[in-house]
Amino acid sequence: MNKTFKRGLAPLLAAMVLAGCASAPFEPTAAPAAPAAFKSIDGRWATLVPAESQARGEWWKAFADPLLDDLVARADRHNTSVQLAAARLAQARALVRSTRADRLPQVGVGASATRQTLPPGSGAAPGQAATALSAAASVSWEPDLFGRLAKAGDAASLDAQSREALVQSTRLLVQSDVAQTYFVLRALDAERSLVRQTVAAYRDTLRLTERRLQAGDVSELDLARVRTEVAATESQALALDRRRAQLEHALAVLLGELPSGFTLAEADWAGALPQVPPGLPSSVLARRPDVAAAQRAMQAAQLRAGVARSAWFPDVALTASAGFASSELSDLFKWSARAWGVGALLSLPVFDGGRREAGVQSANAQWDAAAASYREQVLVAFRDVEDQLSALSLLSDQAAAQAQAVEWSSRATVLSTSRYRNGYVSQLELLDARRSELANRRQALQVRAAQYEATVGLIRALGGGWETGERRS
Repeated sequence: MNKTFKRGLAPLLAAMVLAGCASAPFEPTAAPAAPAAFKSIDGRWATLVPAESQARGEWWKAFADPLLDDLVARADRHNTSVQLAAARLAQARALVRSTRADRLPQVGVGASATRQTLPPGSGAAPGQAATALSAAASVSWEPDLFGRLAKAGDAASLDAQSREALVQSTRLLVQSDVAQTYFVLRALDAERSLVRQTVAAYRDTLRLTERRLQAGDVSELDLARVRTEVAATESQALALDRRRAQLEHALAVLLGELPSGFTLAEADWAGALPQVPPGLPSSVLARRPDVAAAQRAMQAAQLRAGVARSAWFPDVALTASAGFASSELSDLFKWSARAWGVGALLSLPVFDGGRREAGVQSANAQWDAAAASYREQVLVAFRDVEDQLSALSLLSDQAAAQAQAVEWSSRATVLSTSRYRNGYVSQLELLDARRSELANRRQALQVRAAQYEATVGLIRALGGGWETGERRS
């Protein structure tokens, strides 16, 4: 091996040594370990195999409400957020196909016709022109010797999987928003009905008080108090009407429909609240879509870090072409006019001012950021589940206590009404008893609505329901 050949190989060998140094493993922040069970409930469930692709099922049917089923189906078809996420998924899948195409041979055909004057010294007369015709096919292929193209294709595939998980996450978010908005509307309907009944009762009391004032049995102060209660309760009813209109418009947007053309008729709030199982394994969060998306994004960033490190290796390209060239169209495709060529290109930057090193550092930083984002998403997922589990547990106790408050406030109203009619208490005491009963009944409705909201929130936090394992015997 002569000295010239050795000197030619020196930059290539140096680049490969640097590439080996640049490909040292880069360790991002590790994801938190999953606990054996959630602390808000016991752990009497079998361990599950994590599967983010597991079907979520029609979890909203657990509420046994046909109208809710219809609303969720309409949202799945027409919600703009779901459509946007689906379009981005299609874009990511197209990018996968484009990236994988770089690993395949590229074939092209072309033809050209050129008319030009011949240069001096070619033996032609001054100003003489000639025609050059050619038709050829070309093939080029880049051998993926160092895995750069394969890693880029795998990273794009992981991006597409991340987008697919985000589509599922968006759909789950929209479904849960529809369910929560629907239950808040039903709670408002029940509350509005209660307030309207209270207004009707106050108006009856007002008419009775007006007659008693005319008879001289009560003072004008008593009449003013009753009128105040009527007006205040009517104001509360109007505030509930305004709130319902806003929620109805929000539900229309979730369904992808115009608010002006959407109306949700009032209906009784029936049906039992679905019961949460007595224990849930923490592994169910492995199928939560946003966690899966963050995991895929981290893996894609890891592969792109490898792609950046492969910039230290040389690029090799193989080319070949074959065709015909002639000055006459009639002779273009004759065998004597054939032309061909093959070639190989080796490209290796020796000095780039630190560009490749900066690219590796940037890719490593993006990998670390994606890993931190994944860790954060896992922690948020555990927090969401714990929040909803603790909320359901406390709301159950609150509902029982509030039921007692409604029972005793109703009893107090009955007793105050009887004592008022017999002249033992003033009208002010009766109004206070009625006001207390109304407040407690409304609070009970709000607690029930919060239970439904927390149940839907738990389903969303778990990635779509809890029917994922078999209970231990």
